[in-house]
Amino acid sequence: MNDLDSEVLPLPPRYRFRDLLLGDQSFQSDDRVQVEFYVNENTFKERLKLFFIKNQRSSLRIRLFNFSLKLLTCLLYILRVLLDDPALGIGWAPILWVERKMDLWVIQVIVAIISFLETMLLIYLSYKGNIWEQVFRVSFVLEMITTLPFIITIFWPPLRNLFIPVFLNCWLAKHALENMINDFHRAILRTQSAMFNQVLILFCTLLCLVFTGTCGIQHLERAGGNLSLLTSFYFCIVTFSTVGYGDVTPKIWPSQLLVVVMICVALVVLPLQFEELVYLWMERQKSGGNYSRHRAQTEKHVVLCVSSLKIDLLMDFLNEFYAHPRLQDYYVVILCPTEMDIQVRRVLQIPLWSQRVIYLQGSALKDQDLMRAKMDNGEACFILSSRNEVDRTAADHQTILRAWAVKDFAPNCPLYVQILKPENKFHVKFADHVVCEEECKYALLALNCICPATSTLITLLVHTSRGQEGQESPEQWQRMYGRCSGNEVYHIRMGDSKFFREYQGKSFTYAAFHAHKKYGVCLIGLKREEHRSILLNPGPRHILAASDTCFYINITKEENSAFIFKQEEKQQKRAGPGLCEGPAGLPVHSIIASVGTVAMDLRQAECRPLQSSGGGGGSKLALPTENGSGSRRPSIAPVLELADSSALLPCDLLSDQSEDEVTPSEDEGLSAVEYVRGYPPNSPYIGSSPTLCHLLPVKAPFCCLRLDKGCKHNSYEDAKAYGFKNKLIIVSAETAGNGLYNFIVPLRAYYRSRRELNPIVLLLDNKPDHHFLEAICCFPMVYYMEGSVDNLDSLLQCGVIYADNLVVVDKESTMSAEEDYMADAKTIVNVQTMFRLFPSLSITTELTHPSNMRFMQFRAKDSYSLALSKLEKRERENGSNLAFMFRLPFAAGRVFSISMLDTLLYQSFVKDYMISITRLLLGLDTTPGSGHLCAMKITEEDLWIRTYGRLFQKLCSSSAEIPIGIYRTECHVFSSSESQISVNVEDFEDTRDVRGPWGARAGSGSGRGSTHGRHSSSDDPAEHPLLRRKSLQWARRLSRKGPKHAGKAAAAEWIGHHRLSLCRRSERQELSELVKNRMKHLGLPTTGYDEMSDHQNTLSYVLINPPPDTRLEPNDIVYLIRSDPLAHVISSPQSQKSSCSNKLLSCNPETRDETQL
Repeated sequence: MNDLDSEVLPLPPRYRFRDLLLGDQSFQSDDRVQVEFYVNENTFKERLKLFFIKNQRSSLRIRLFNFSLKLLTCLLYILRVLLDDPALGIGWAPILWVERKMDLWVIQVIVAIISFLETMLLIYLSYKGNIWEQVFRVSFVLEMITTLPFIITIFWPPLRNLFIPVFLNCWLAKHALENMINDFHRAILRTQSAMFNQVLILFCTLLCLVFTGTCGIQHLERAGGNLSLLTSFYFCIVTFSTVGYGDVTPKIWPSQLLVVVMICVALVVLPLQFEELVYLWMERQKSGGNYSRHRAQTEKHVVLCVSSLKIDLLMDFLNEFYAHPRLQDYYVVILCPTEMDIQVRRVLQIPLWSQRVIYLQGSALKDQDLMRAKMDNGEACFILSSRNEVDRTAADHQTILRAWAVKDFAPNCPLYVQILKPENKFHVKFADHVVCEEECKYALLALNCICPATSTLITLLVHTSRGQEGQESPEQWQRMYGRCSGNEVYHIRMGDSKFFREYQGKSFTYAAFHAHKKYGVCLIGLKREEHRSILLNPGPRHILAASDTCFYINITKEENSAFIFKQEEKQQKRAGPGLCEGPAGLPVHSIIASVGTVAMDLRQAECRPLQSSGGGGGSKLALPTENGSGSRRPSIAPVLELADSSALLPCDLLSDQSEDEVTPSEDEGLSAVEYVRGYPPNSPYIGSSPTLCHLLPVKAPFCCLRLDKGCKHNSYEDAKAYGFKNKLIIVSAETAGNGLYNFIVPLRAYYRSRRELNPIVLLLDNKPDHHFLEAICCFPMVYYMEGSVDNLDSLLQCGVIYADNLVVVDKESTMSAEEDYMADAKTIVNVQTMFRLFPSLSITTELTHPSNMRFMQFRAKDSYSLALSKLEKRERENGSNLAFMFRLPFAAGRVFSISMLDTLLYQSFVKDYMISITRLLLGLDTTPGSGHLCAMKITEEDLWIRTYGRLFQKLCSSSAEIPIGIYRTECHVFSSSESQISVNVEDFEDTRDVRGPWGARAGSGSGRGSTHGRHSSSDDPAEHPLLRRKSLQWARRLSRKGPKHAGKAAAAEWIGHHRLSLCRRSERQELSELVKNRMKHLGLPTTGYDEMSDHQNTLSYVLINPPPDTRLEPNDIVYLIRSDPLAHVISSPQSQKSSCSNKLLSCNPETRDETQL
């Protein structure tokens, strides 16, 4: 061992000196051995192989040199031919011998030696044990033919003029070029298009065939016709192109044989190359090719990443994206891992989209595909989830990975992400804009129960519309509804605005009212320059500044508006009264003018609180007593420029403690439970916005949350036993997902009056888990029950006859239908059954596909429905993005599809504030000082206000509320003679008995349950016959099924009408007996079931920001943005409490319930 140690050589002096400098002297006495590690085998052969083959850059240089060498040999051959002067005569000598100059011979010999040595070296380096495999390769044989004869001529001078086919080096040059391109793209780490390589190979093959044929024929014809190189080239081109003029032909049989061989080779090689090229072309058509770097640098484009592209999703995106004028020059690059289906391919071949949309098949998880899409140069990236997947959590996981991959590859590219489940939202918080589908869906459905048709209101606001839909219809409601649907949310800096610049230094409500009165625009919110949060209706105490960003609702943005001043208006009035005949006759265009002046008497305007005597004094819309008599129109208090704290808040905006002091305790039902205000202690997922809610003082036990089973704390087993004063809200869902939590929070928010809280019953197919029950047990009057909507017993047990609203949520298990549009089949049939069994129930249904909404409340032979179908097709042909808006279930807010809100994410690219405003309207976010969406019903006592403009002033001056629209219901008679299920309701007025939630007769003005069939007695009877005649005539004209008005035909129609009525009535009686029998079997009381009350002969629609001179009608429901109650608490709470108590004493809660929803 010592001998071995003694044999180890000491370290070189440089290592010892380095250790001395570093101060590592403790190891100087140790014996150390220097070991060098090699990645490859440290032999001469391996080093050569690394340089010539393995190393990409050095191998590229070698192949480039080889390619240049082969081209040089071909050029030297051409030079030899041009210098050659063959002897005249026919014989074999000119074929075997040529004239070669000495200088030319020397150069050719040197090139041949270099080529030969390089070939032998590569053979040696690539040798793998089989020498014959290397020898019989085509490239090696060609090398030997073109190089070895030149080496022989060095040792045997008489052979220096021997003919050598050097022109065959063109095939070796082609092979070297292919290898060189492969090494080039391997060295720079780029994947070259296979299409480019194949085209290059085809071109080189064709070129080599022509060059070989030209040189071969020219040389062989030395013994025949003595053709030149140019003539031989001409002959080859004419022959290979199958033209064959015949003016040049080979004279001797060797050249003729060569032509035959070349044609055979071309017939074999070229079709193979073309077949490969066509195959790659078809594959490229499927994958979509590349988006060039030059285009990405000179043009603007966005990238759309989806897991599967459906035609509906594509058209919604394209129509909404290109609806904005400044996006017309943008390109859309679609990155999808699946092949393009036939429908998408046909759409993208339309000239409108073929020049704008580029489809790339690839994955967002591959950097190569992101590079193809030029993601780093994109203006934005939209990542959409596949909502048709059964496992939505898995779909969200894929979306999250795509978002991470895009953020890693292009960190500066703005991200717009769509997430399905709310618990997965925090994984993509880094994205610029995120829309959670279930959050928005459940919040929207919840607001639908207390603010009718909120889903339609939000859908119309987030869609881009021209406001031209339905303007050619003879129906007045369609013209007005279509015109108001063009309203959208816009923004502008106040200092740059003509609408709002004059209100600088004024209160927000003052600016909102006067801007609506003067310009017809509705100011809904603003954002301070120093704050990032948006405030909806910050209230009258907010003073506008020039740096504020104003958000308003209007037909078009201010930049596209022209202003018509008073002089022009007077000229238009002098032109004749027939130019404008009321709101229905106004032309629809982008010119914003004073659409109506609001005549108001302001002489007795004072800054004082609302005071009155009598029953109606507490209502904020109550008739003023000083002007209540006489022919003069009653006056309305003006909207103050600056806020006055004594005349701002109505009594309902204050805390519920004051209400409890006034309201007797017996109003609270069987058990007077005090609610507290606070934040929910348990959130079911990370990322939920905290909302102040009505909560129970103590969490309810889980056993008490079960509606249909009693426990040790209570013995109630049905909704009747609980004795609820308000009607139920039933939600039917498959599972208790975390998104369902967002259905409860808006209905229990602190700004909703305690007496307005409706009990919530969750009808679930599967039992909820412990975490969900832990999250909802703190909310009052929230229960669950296991069951399904397709089971009548489950519906009856959960109290459907005591419910005012039933929400049917789309089930995930139905997503796996073989046919995509059949995913809603079960839901539609179940809802149709409930519609027949419980006609008085307001049912809101969520569908997967918006096109299926035409089957809701389906009337097979109704001419009016058929006319609406034709109107929808006509609007779609005219290019409308909202062709389905005239379907009665959508207009009334009875049907909703979450895909309608996809445009919310698309609009955020142009309007980055739309998601924030929508979340504030839905109650998903609560910003201090920001208002909330609510509704108010117009009763007969409120018609003294007359117009929407006067209502705007009344609300702004009294309660600082901003109205944004109207939900209107009209009586409409469908053609019962052509319908199977619709019958005139007035035929059964004597037998109808409208009951309240517990079977008692209810008045026409109390509660929401009477709003659906409300216009049968309140509308002007003189207008109904004309309206009905117009409706029927228009429907019959469009459906081409007009009845003949002969005497016998009219009598037959009358008989058929009554026969169908009797059949329909007997059918209802059968359904009524069925329901009552099931109730008796389950031990439930049958009182309260009303088999005859329905709203099948009414139509409802939404008017967004109607003109100020729009007439109010009874039972109109007005959408309001109410200011935040907590933002109005002033510094002196005692004076505030005393002033509020005086208001409360003068208010009558019952009359206030009549005007508020």
